[in-house]
Amino acid sequence: MAVKLAILAGGGALPAQLAEAARGSGRDVFMVAFEGHTEPSAVTGLPHLWCRFGAASLILDFLHGHGVTELVFAGPVRRPSIAEIMPDWRATKMLAKIGSRALGDDGFLRGIVRSLEDEGFRVVGIQDILCDLLAPSGVLGALSPDAIAEADIARGLDVARTIGALDVGQAVVVQQGLVLGVEAIEGTDALIARCGALRRDGAGGVLVKVKKPQQDRRLDLPTVGVQTVLSAAAAGLRGIAIEAGGTLIMDRPELIATADRMDLFVVGITLAPQRSS
Repeated sequence: MAVKLAILAGGGALPAQLAEAARGSGRDVFMVAFEGHTEPSAVTGLPHLWCRFGAASLILDFLHGHGVTELVFAGPVRRPSIAEIMPDWRATKMLAKIGSRALGDDGFLRGIVRSLEDEGFRVVGIQDILCDLLAPSGVLGALSPDAIAEADIARGLDVARTIGALDVGQAVVVQQGLVLGVEAIEGTDALIARCGALRRDGAGGVLVKVKKPQQDRRLDLPTVGVQTVLSAAAAGLRGIAIEAGGTLIMDRPELIATADRMDLFVVGITLAPQRSS
């Protein structure tokens, strides 16, 4: 008998795509949909629960009641404040266990995963269900980065991995060696828009996006899609560099076609392991 899977669904098309793939492999799939985040269409045809973030007892009772043993996080979610969570007694217990040291998204999510594992669930990664979403190594479209762009990518990788190690963000924009901006809580699209207003004359900048060095690969992997390409083009960027094997690409054929049409390169970079200090 196939293991029952529940999708903890954020926004966008990924939760529905993941559900379709899991059901296609013969698995029973359940959806936990969060008010104000999950697309209503994601739950169509699936046993599901609508809830707020802080309703831990409701969520856990739903999962245990349906015999779910595996969980996967899918889709972007803006991290809420404690006031927005409105935690019930179980969520309050989880948050107390996570502690105040989990200041960034990575630390917070790892704390949530530990709490779910304590409840007997196995948390899996999106790539365990949809392995073809991971970015390959090399140039994805018709355009390749030139020497200036290669230098910007190298600079961006250094900065992105530094801010990632501090659990700040996953992305940075670099133009001609200048760091125009780093990602924090605002997200990648807002970062790109902000940097568009700061761009210099000459060769356009590059968006570099990689997972955090300490990041649990089951959680919040960097994701790019067609909208990322459109935002980059609107901001005057000339390309996007992502971590091969560590970034999810949504709608890859359409993303590549859009990048070619917008005269942007997209390249997957294989990162060397970081040395521990």
